[in-house]
Amino acid sequence: MKPIRALVFDFDGLIVETEEPIFRAWQRIYREQGQELPLEIWVTIIGTSSGPFDPIQYLEERVGRPLDRQRFDDLERRYYEEATALQRLMPGVAEYLRDARRLHLGVGIASSSRRAWVLEHLKRFAIADAFDAVVCREDVTRTKPDPELYLEATKRLTVMPEEALALEDSSNGIAAAKAAGLRCVAVPTVMTASLDLSRADLRIPSLGAVSLTDLLAQIG
Repeated sequence: MKPIRALVFDFDGLIVETEEPIFRAWQRIYREQGQELPLEIWVTIIGTSSGPFDPIQYLEERVGRPLDRQRFDDLERRYYEEATALQRLMPGVAEYLRDARRLHLGVGIASSSRRAWVLEHLKRFAIADAFDAVVCREDVTRTKPDPELYLEATKRLTVMPEEALALEDSSNGIAAAKAAGLRCVAVPTVMTASLDLSRADLRIPSLGAVSLTDLLAQIG
């Protein structure tokens, strides 16, 4: 088995916990309309931009009338910003970025989110320079669970897929990483812990719970 030469991070829920605040924002919107947003439906779109669930379309079906999409998108953004005013990096992320540099590993991101969204958060936390490659939905024709994001990330990092380790929190992301030929560690959040993450090579409770050096030793 080839040694690991690069780390490829998922973004949402892995570097920054964006997934739960987004869900809570939509949940608030639904409740203002007298409706409930089921978590089991929401989790189907975590890690992908191509899932079958559209929260506004679903809400339109529940209330029985067309809705102003821009108004609700703006509401979601405002509620998200309110919920994340004191947001921090996920546990262990800063240490992994530091140790990856010490170990001379390439570091990338493979995200189904828009580039502007990812870069906004990276700049807010002053970690944009920690990444050698940032691959987002605009860079590919298909997002997770398709492997294209990971294949493009390893290409930009100039490593073979089998020389890279993916860090993922969702079943869509794990499927993408494994299909691309990467080894993959599942790092679930509260939102994704109940999903089937069994395709990952290893599951850990958080990046803060296992050092990068120990993780590399475990993954082989």
